[in-house]
Amino acid sequence: MRVELIQRAADVLFDVPDETHEEIITLIDAVTEDAELHDAETQAPSLSAAFGDWCWLVYTVQGDVIEVLDVGCAR
Repeated sequence: MRVELIQRAADVLFDVPDETHEEIITLIDAVTEDAELHDAETQAPSLSAAFGDWCWLVYTVQGDVIEVLDVGCAR
């Protein structure tokens, strides 16, 4: 699985406190593991979201690529 972040999501990811950064990375890891468990090849791409205690991310899975479209956190 490959993870791609659009520029806006990447900008947010690198502009948050360390503890928030860790939570976002944990969400990305969980999404990656989940996508690997399901056969992404047979699913149509759709908009999905994952939520942590303080953070969220919006993503799509297309084949073996997870594209992170938006990342955010409540500060």
